[in-house]
Amino acid sequence: MMMGKRLVAGFYNGKTEEVARRLLGKILVHESPEGTTAGRIVEVEAYLSEGDPACHASRGKTKRNAPMFGPPGTAYVYLIYGIHYCFNVVTAPEGIGEAVLVRALEPVAGLDLMAVRRGGLEDKYSLCKGPGNLCAAMGIAKHHNSHDLSRVPLYLADDGKVCGEIVTATRIGISQAAELPLRFYLANSPYVSRK
Repeated sequence: MMMGKRLVAGFYNGKTEEVARRLLGKILVHESPEGTTAGRIVEVEAYLSEGDPACHASRGKTKRNAPMFGPPGTAYVYLIYGIHYCFNVVTAPEGIGEAVLVRALEPVAGLDLMAVRRGGLEDKYSLCKGPGNLCAAMGIAKHHNSHDLSRVPLYLADDGKVCGEIVTATRIGISQAAELPLRFYLANSPYVSRK
């Protein structure tokens, strides 16, 4: 199943905020043994290495956050609340811990499989709304941590679609640096987690 041209390493070069905005409209694809699921990225949050205490890498490199210091275009997948996975795209040059959290997708392929993974949920607008829900629907888990996102089974692609207006807002669900304008989403998308 072709979802467009797979993104290469050069796509992730640039300031993390800029890469976050560029990720909007791109397709996240997971070719799993159960089938292929894919969704258009409609909402992201940037996490920076300096002046951003909400960033996992702000206090240095640890075993948990080590993938954030890897090359741009690496997956950083971690567990929150002991139940939900969150999927991030590493963006800064190797050795600098920065990433973009993908918060919401517009499902474009494998909706039936997504619904099964979400416990039979039939509302397509809610399948991939929120970082934990999108990981569940897409079948993204801990074994995808440190994966090179230019390779199967988990990768990003560009189908050439132009997405329109981007809204800049503050991030959701954090207590530190909550005032920073580092959340970006597609203005007209009904799939965004919160407007």
